[in-house]
Amino acid sequence: MACIDIFNGDADGICALLQLRLAQPVQSRLVTGVKRDIELVASADIQSGDQVTVLDISLDKNRDAVMAALNLGASVLYVDHHFAGDIPKHPQLRARINTAAEVCTSLLVNGDLKGKYAHWAVVGAFGDNLDASAAALARQLTLSAPDMAALRELGVLVNYNGYGPSLEDLHFHPAELYRELYAIGDPLLVVQGQSPTFLRLKNGYDADFDAVRALSPVMQTERLGVYVLPDQPWARRISGVFSNDLTNQAPDRAHAVLSAKPEGGYVVSVRAPLNRREGADQLCRRFPTGGGRAAAAGINHLPDDQQEAFLQAFAENYA
Repeated sequence: MACIDIFNGDADGICALLQLRLAQPVQSRLVTGVKRDIELVASADIQSGDQVTVLDISLDKNRDAVMAALNLGASVLYVDHHFAGDIPKHPQLRARINTAAEVCTSLLVNGDLKGKYAHWAVVGAFGDNLDASAAALARQLTLSAPDMAALRELGVLVNYNGYGPSLEDLHFHPAELYRELYAIGDPLLVVQGQSPTFLRLKNGYDADFDAVRALSPVMQTERLGVYVLPDQPWARRISGVFSNDLTNQAPDRAHAVLSAKPEGGYVVSVRAPLNRREGADQLCRRFPTGGGRAAAAGINHLPDDQQEAFLQAFAENYA
């Protein structure tokens, strides 16, 4: 029997697992990947009797693998906030799924743990661009303004590390980053202590953001904004947090960021307007590799010959 932790490689997935394992320490096998690598359960080599925790990846994209694991005799705890479709009923499955726009997996885990490691929930929510939810929790914790800003910065940096189509594009493998943060334990110590992990992420983020700020949108109106990023590692790393930044800067505008892939086609990030957090998941699911949630979604591979169809659908969706 093994303990297996399967989690999204972004801030929300990592911070959800940090809370769980700080509260319930176990020796577990980690299964994760880049942020968009979400069909992870099938790759976990689950056996009868295994205790499996799945965090921050869509049940809809993993249903068959979850059912196979349950039928083998594994038990599964599934916590998530993405589109799930029909949730299976099985005595060995505990599903905690809430797709509300203001909720993320870290906040769900925080509720289950009754706030035991709530600072990490604040980091995860800020990383998932749920600034209002993160700030509300931070105020409940009576965090000072500088401490709240520190946790927000860490959330953005951990989320930034998860982007890129391949692990080679990232500064840290998400499992390695999780272990580094777990060893430190307190997110405020990560930032205030200027840990090597924090500094490496911050320096990379600053350099990548300087590069993306030099680009101009290929389309921008009062309601819509579209950027196309070049086939460069920095562009692939910054795409998601750049999308979040655009949304925060223009809360009434929907944004799409298309990042060129080395083999052709694009990785797409879509952000609904901050003041109308809906429709991004439905738009992206119209394309074969699309998914996500109402406020923020993406397409893992948009072929070149579907770019115009996507832009038309994006404009129709938010115009």
